[in-house]
Amino acid sequence: MKKSFLSIAVFLVLLLTHVGFCQTNVRTEIGIPDIPGYVILACDFHMHTVFSDGKVWPTIRPEEAWMEGLDAIAITDHIEYLPHKDDIKTDNFNRSFELAKDSAAERQILLIKGAELTRDMPPGHFNAIFLQDANALDKKDYKEAIKAALDQGAFIFWNHPGWRQPGTIPIWYPEHTELFNNGWVRGMEIVNDHDYYPKAFQWCLEKNITMLGSSDVHSPIHMAWDFQNGEHRPMTLVFATEKTEKALKEALFAGRTAVYNGNSLLGREKYLKPIFEGSVQTLGYHVKQGEINIQIHNSSCVTLELHASGKIENVSFPQQLTLYAGKTVLSKIKTDQKQPRPEELALPYVVKNLRVAPDKGLPVRLKIILTSQE
Repeated sequence: MKKSFLSIAVFLVLLLTHVGFCQTNVRTEIGIPDIPGYVILACDFHMHTVFSDGKVWPTIRPEEAWMEGLDAIAITDHIEYLPHKDDIKTDNFNRSFELAKDSAAERQILLIKGAELTRDMPPGHFNAIFLQDANALDKKDYKEAIKAALDQGAFIFWNHPGWRQPGTIPIWYPEHTELFNNGWVRGMEIVNDHDYYPKAFQWCLEKNITMLGSSDVHSPIHMAWDFQNGEHRPMTLVFATEKTEKALKEALFAGRTAVYNGNSLLGREKYLKPIFEGSVQTLGYHVKQGEINIQIHNSSCVTLELHASGKIENVSFPQQLTLYAGKTVLSKIKTDQKQPRPEELALPYVVKNLRVAPDKGLPVRLKIILTSQE
């Protein structure tokens, strides 16, 4: 009897835990601070439903996005690849958007109308978003399909550029030179699903291409990422003037994006540096016999990994410093007691997981003011 009671109790605990985790009315916010002049919109512009090769009904995608803290999404079902067409009988490529828009509106999620052009490599797959009519993209020639999207003012980006390439390393074909040089395609995924493409990241920096990170999710989102253990889908962080579709579109065309992938941010220095500065704050310090115990708070959801990148005369400071997400750490700095204590320190570090290039972390100066107290 006792064993049966214990088994029932364990079952109920597990059931309640699962129900709590799956509550559709609880949202986990993305803890990355806005930067001066812009609000940060967390976005996923690449996902699928049963109206192409996905495994969920369209209304599910806004629900998942809201729970995970996203601000904007695009459902981008394939135009050319419809493996469920015998069961989902429609020739309307706008249908998934139409079914999902009320679910998105209820949660104040910006739902952007989109579609995926699905061609062999080269040129590969492309997403067109900010469409008025996805049906117009149903063209035999891929250039005609792209033109139909451009005629609607669409923003077009190259999906998973390492797809079906040796070692998943992207290859730049002559077709891509034409597409980008003509301004037809303006963006590129540097992260898709669980794949990261350093070469695509470098191309975005060199060629002034808007960088994106996307889930390309087909299954229910929790089957691809383990949220209970801190995982999240890759996201595009868009630096927009406000949370509107118009402002979102303007920011994408202007290239104001970064990518949030795992415990890393990837992007241009001019956007990552203010994120760091807005996340890290010195709370206070205590001085005793040349030792300074300093409290440093990281308000972001990214655990920041700092490595020293230089020296300061007569000052010893940690060569590696981990600033845990949402926590305060106590760090120790030593100064030469024979020298006057400096009023301010600017400790040189590189933030390894805020990457401004494939092999380069963000250079920062961790500023510590030492004149506010004794």
